[in-house]
Amino acid sequence: MKKGFYTIMSAQFFSSLADNALLVGAIELLKTTGAPGWQTPALIPMFALFYVVLAPIVGAFADAVPKGQVMFYSNSIKVIGCLMMLFGGHPLLAYAVVGLGAAAYSPAKYGILTELLPPSQLVKANGWIEGLTISSIILGVLLGGQLVGPRMSGVLLGLDLPAFDTGIDTPPEAAIAVMVGLYVLAAAFNLKIPRTEAPLQPLSISVVELVRDFGQCNARLWNDRLGQISLATTTLFWGVSGNLRVIVFAWAAAALGYDTTKASSLVGVVAIGTAVGAVVASFVMKLDRATNVIPLGIAMGVLVIGLNVIDNAWVAAPFLIMLGAVGGYLVVPMNALLQHRGHNLMGAGRSIAVQNFNEQACILGLGAFYTGMTRVGLSAFTTIAVFGVGVAATMWWIRRWHQRNLVVHRAEVERLLAIARSDRH
Repeated sequence: MKKGFYTIMSAQFFSSLADNALLVGAIELLKTTGAPGWQTPALIPMFALFYVVLAPIVGAFADAVPKGQVMFYSNSIKVIGCLMMLFGGHPLLAYAVVGLGAAAYSPAKYGILTELLPPSQLVKANGWIEGLTISSIILGVLLGGQLVGPRMSGVLLGLDLPAFDTGIDTPPEAAIAVMVGLYVLAAAFNLKIPRTEAPLQPLSISVVELVRDFGQCNARLWNDRLGQISLATTTLFWGVSGNLRVIVFAWAAAALGYDTTKASSLVGVVAIGTAVGAVVASFVMKLDRATNVIPLGIAMGVLVIGLNVIDNAWVAAPFLIMLGAVGGYLVVPMNALLQHRGHNLMGAGRSIAVQNFNEQACILGLGAFYTGMTRVGLSAFTTIAVFGVGVAATMWWIRRWHQRNLVVHRAEVERLLAIARSDRH
């Protein structure tokens, strides 16, 4: 891997670490301020909001500006959202601003991989960056849980500045203050990301033109016989995975009686399994065989349903690791295939923006659905069953879709697979 890849990895690690620790801090902040219960699951769709709304702009922006600069600007926006949450802004609004920074960050983060590395290294690069991202999810959730716990929060709240009142008086506020520092550290790494030789694409000042261009890119990827399958799979995976973090908090409270700090450890356990699956896939899977993992999506849905019969932490931990591993092994090759097809069909930034739009729209839709179920009083167990059945059924349909492509459009599919096979070398 080139030297710049490791700088990107470092920046991604600290930015993602802060994102996930901040989620735990925001959940605890809502609890301690007596917010209605439905606002906790609403955090996820609020974070996804700008991914969907600004998708036509952020992809084109990432292709028009050096991607290291885009990542720096994005982390600066996250700092602003953190400060809003820290000094009186509503957590849902502040978390949406952090989501705005994340929406701008993602096309640059993934798009620069296709500019910096040859296609033969894309699966391995995705495995490492997804593995590192998932590791940051593990550590971020655990860090957030510890920071809002009595021991760490007591230490943080005891750090007073002479002659200056910070206004930080509660455990979640102390945790959020730490996140500001992590985002600043990530921004410092962004400044060290090298400029690639990829040509910049002009950014249209017309919103109508940007929306039209984005719509054409979206349609191009959905009409591609391999792009549509990988896009459908990753969209479903991230839609469910994004909401599952909050669902596990609710399930841990209902099934095991866990508070926020203890429940955060179980969310981290899922991510451990995902990291293992992602790294294994990066070494084992090849780009032209990525669609072979589709049946694992059906298995993942069945495993989600199985969570409802577990009421013991010693059983839950290995079960959640297995669930995460199946998901990690599924998403890495499909994500690499999607990037490969997107890079061949359009600019890297636009390709990732299309991917983000679809995935975050799924997170937004499922999050709104989950929030609605919570608001009408449905239990965490019912929600998990609905999500599991939905995942298994949808992945079965995607598998049937791919099989039909192999029969009806075999020549086109084989041509696209040949391109992926030749790009391995």
